[in-house]
Amino acid sequence: MKLPLSWLRDFVSIDAPVEEISRRLSYAGLVVENVEKLAPGFAGVFAARVLHVEKHPNADRLNLCDVDAGQKGQFKVVCGAPNVKAGMVAPLALVGAQLGKQPPLEAAVIRGVRSEGMLCSERELGLSQDHAAILALGADAPLGGDVAAYLHLDDTVLDVEVTPNRGDCLSVLGLAREVAALFAARLRAPRLRAAHWAGSHDGARFSFSVSIEATDLCPRYAALSMTGIKIGPSPAWLKRRLELCGMRALNNVVDATNYVMLELGQPLHAFDFGKIAGGRIIVRRAGDTREFVTLDDVPRALDPNDLLIADSDKPLAIAGVMGGLNSEVGDSTATILLESAYFEPMTIARTARRLGLRSEASYRFERGIDRAGQVGALIRAADLIRRIARGREASPIADFEPRTAEPREIALDLG
Repeated sequence: MKLPLSWLRDFVSIDAPVEEISRRLSYAGLVVENVEKLAPGFAGVFAARVLHVEKHPNADRLNLCDVDAGQKGQFKVVCGAPNVKAGMVAPLALVGAQLGKQPPLEAAVIRGVRSEGMLCSERELGLSQDHAAILALGADAPLGGDVAAYLHLDDTVLDVEVTPNRGDCLSVLGLAREVAALFAARLRAPRLRAAHWAGSHDGARFSFSVSIEATDLCPRYAALSMTGIKIGPSPAWLKRRLELCGMRALNNVVDATNYVMLELGQPLHAFDFGKIAGGRIIVRRAGDTREFVTLDDVPRALDPNDLLIADSDKPLAIAGVMGGLNSEVGDSTATILLESAYFEPMTIARTARRLGLRSEASYRFERGIDRAGQVGALIRAADLIRRIARGREASPIADFEPRTAEPREIALDLG
């Protein structure tokens, strides 16, 4: 489990050096195998909002932009990126900025117009080779704030070995709980904003039903439909956190589900609602279903006892392992069904091992997830999707629990 310290500090405040955090975690049985200290490849780059864009008077492919960098001031910048537009927040390299190994940035006169800085692409910041467009920052980026800090580029990542009996530590929150105990610090639980659905005309269009036929393998299944989705890239800060944890960003909806899985330890899956026949979700064994094409476009031979998520016509996912190509969230997706479930560890382990198909989700299900964490993770994911994909709830949360978990009492000797 990769643990960025910037993310850890969202939940627990400690001033100890990274060496002491590593030492205490290791003594607690969570061995820190590696510590990677990261540093940005630039300096002097700040978040700025583009206020106004007009054509450069002497060049067809250039624009003249007025930008606001908060306390840093307002500047005029010449920009040739096709995606620059009023209202966007972007990285602004000011005069004197250091971009990689290049000499400090100087003011320049471009086709007779003075440019007081440069709006930056990912390549200019050393984040990727993408030079086709200006990097769009989230609306929450503080104007005049340091872009390296906003993107968590100046960070330290711990690689923590989590033993099979500590599935509770396969999340940032789980490790934060351990750190809080080890340092006698206060744990800040994540703020979960309740779903916003209050009834609408969309309710009938996007209603769904859930039937759990294999209650011995799936004792709890929660779901939520959301509509108005605008599929696109995730904010840079979210992509960066996924990358620090070893995951690749795909799109804002899928990234939101992966983010919540890493943060809270509960795997989730998003289906394209329009591809679910009759709005029916059936949790069943594979039975006579012999083959299924997973998201990686590979046909998988199924065992009759594999657990599937299906609709009335077809399978949609191998439960807890990987979704299917036939219900994938893509560029045209406007409505989704979010799934958050508990699957019995052994059935997921057997299926993943037999198929040679290990995923971040199956890795967590195999080791056991929080039996009571399904609805909280749905609420957290819905909040993210509202913020980054413009989604809105099209149904209340449906929570089906045919086998309730017995509460456990643990006696502690405090003497």
